Amino acid sequence: MKLYYSQTSPYSHKVRLFLRVKGLEAQVEEVLVNPFNEESSEEKDGLVKANPLGKVPTLVLDNGDALFDSPLICDYLERLSVEVQLIPTDETQRLNVLSWQALSDGMTDATYNLVMERRRPYKEQSQKWIANWSSEITRSLTHIESKINELNQLDKDVTLAHLSLASSISYLDFRLPDIHYESSCLQVSVCQNTINWYEKFKTRPYMQATRLFDFAG
Repeated sequence: MKLYYSQTSPYSHKVRLFLRVKGLEAQVEEVLVNPFNEESSEEKDGLVKANPLGKVPTLVLDNGDALFDSPLICDYLERLSVEVQLIPTDETQRLNVLSWQALSDGMTDATYNLVMERRRPYKEQSQKWIANWSSEITRSLTHIESKINELNQLDKDVTLAHLSLASSISYLDFRLPDIHYESSCLQVSVCQNTINWYEKFKTRPYMQATRLFDFAG
């Protein structure tokens, strides 16, 4: 199998974490690609051929079929091995884990949208949407803070919930540290337990091996 990924993509990050915790990384060739690169390359051409959207992550199976969208990829990878279970089979637990994934991915969506809007020329930026996405992030962090003890209790058994939240906060820390850590922001005092959880979780080897960083140049 072949995984097309970007070193700045939080969704790629989640899938790469999933691979490592499942112990499947030896079965998947990871292909680094910059999906925003306008110039043709073997990696970019391979990505677009597999996924007409040209987005990462994209997983190409041994039979040539392609899966894209990180929840779908994680669901597929979960079924390849039963030795390490990251999505519980118990229905109540499964729904809880998938709900954590949905919340984390939604916060990532808001973070990405805010980052892209801030990159527009200042006069063209929509302050309404900036405020909207900032509020989504704040509300999500506040909700996570109220539930973070649930993950603390499950730390001995890492699940997709942990990996989804870790990748989402990692992206927030990577792109919008002013929202996440600035002392004048409410999030720091309200979400200190969440920050403490993340600071501890990010020291794990698989987090260090997949950490986000910008393309060279």
